[in-house]
Amino acid sequence: MPAPIGPPDGRKVPRYAGPDTFARLPTLDAVGRAAVALVGVPFDAGVSYRPGARFGPQAVRAGSKLLRPYHPALQVQPWLTQQIADAGDIAANPFSIDEAIEAIEQAATDLLGRADRLVAIGGDHTIALPLLRATARQHGPLALVHFDAHLDTWDTYFDAPYTHGTPFRRAVEEGVLDLDCSAHVGIRGPLYAPDDLVEDHDLGFATITTADVAERGVSDAIGRIKARVGDHPVYVSIDIDVLDPAHAPGTGTPEPGGLTSRELLAIIRGLVGV
Repeated sequence: MPAPIGPPDGRKVPRYAGPDTFARLPTLDAVGRAAVALVGVPFDAGVSYRPGARFGPQAVRAGSKLLRPYHPALQVQPWLTQQIADAGDIAANPFSIDEAIEAIEQAATDLLGRADRLVAIGGDHTIALPLLRATARQHGPLALVHFDAHLDTWDTYFDAPYTHGTPFRRAVEEGVLDLDCSAHVGIRGPLYAPDDLVEDHDLGFATITTADVAERGVSDAIGRIKARVGDHPVYVSIDIDVLDPAHAPGTGTPEPGGLTSRELLAIIRGLVGV
């Protein structure tokens, strides 16, 4: 196998220059096949409050220019150990949620034919459903580790079955999740009714709230997630509103009392090995 192609050296090419890809990595078309493909999904027609997540992929790419090649916390150099590439954006119809979901699922399926793993940058949480469908088609029912302030297992919004608040209810109904191994992390804030929590529990999800993290610590949360997941194939979904609005004020549905960026990074890093 040829050596992976990484970004240009930030000591020779300023990090504000070079390709406008994630971390200035090569495109998937340039390398042909990758261990990991990153794809943007600029879609936010499924939100119920504040829009703007359609600009997420380009904002994340801009911020990723600050990345350096060595990760001291995990002691890895990801650009050197595997080929990672930017697959561009999925063109999802902003006027039809049904058509957008179909396009995202097809594009994700195609990309998983060219990459071993897919990292999708949204976009609102509606996009989780087609991405789960494509991934489960390859790996079978998935253990979901869902970082979010909200459950996202409501049945409908304004009688619409496909929104940013419903993807995991639909995923349960379609059988793409292994519910014995799935969990929400970071849940907090007001609900529509007491039955919201009961219905979510009855669907099969375990829940780790931000209060749990505050009272028991990050290590306990990591242990509970790992015990829940076991050795099943894992899909991680991160809604930026899992963070406290102090850390992510631009989120569409801010809820106070969230995780700190430090806590979220620590928990994600603690999932090494799943």
